Amino acid sequence: MGVWTRIKLLLNTEVSSALDQAEDPRQVLDYAYNQQQELLVNMRRGLVDVATAKQQLEQQAQKLESRIPHLDDQARRAVSAGRDDLARVALERKRLALNEMEGLTKQIAEVEADKQRLATQERTLQVRIEQFRTHREVVSARYTAAEAEVRLKESLAGMSGELAELGMAVGRAEEKAERLQARAKAIDSLVDLGSFPPIGGGDFVEAELLHITISKEIDDELARIKSEVEQASSTKESKT
Repeated sequence: MGVWTRIKLLLNTEVSSALDQAEDPRQVLDYAYNQQQELLVNMRRGLVDVATAKQQLEQQAQKLESRIPHLDDQARRAVSAGRDDLARVALERKRLALNEMEGLTKQIAEVEADKQRLATQERTLQVRIEQFRTHREVVSARYTAAEAEVRLKESLAGMSGELAELGMAVGRAEEKAERLQARAKAIDSLVDLGSFPPIGGGDFVEAELLHITISKEIDDELARIKSEVEQASSTKESKT
């Protein structure tokens, strides 16, 4: 395959794809249905025209048929009057009328056959149009449902990407929270062990000795208060 052939094939493929995307099957079905309806209307008009032509031929045949007795009467009266020449003219006119009637009868039969054929075609076309109308509604409904489903799935696909990103963000937040909690626990353990120096700085040992001294002073003062309370309570009971 040559280069130009490949380029042409690629262009045709792209054009076909673009047309397929731009083409709405519902519009195509509606157009086809309207065309069939228009064809049915034209066929019915043709059927009316054929019926009208037949009626006109029948009227002409009736007029010719109504002349036959009159021409016979003319021929008889001409013979009675001794005018064979006039009788011959009347009979010639009669023969021409009969020939014309015969031709009209054939035409009427042909027109009647055309009328019956058109009537059959009109009924067949009407049935096919009804079937196509039902098929069009089914296809249109299926296409509309599929189109809505595609839009929904496309929307869900877009949301799935956002949800995935959101899930990753939530995971990162949870991981960060766990790290912070672990750090807080580590700090608590270090504080419990006295690993951190006092806020004001200085030696850790001195700070601990100061803490022990303060605790002892607090214990001594607490013992003194308890002793005073017990003595006051004993004095009150002895007086009573």
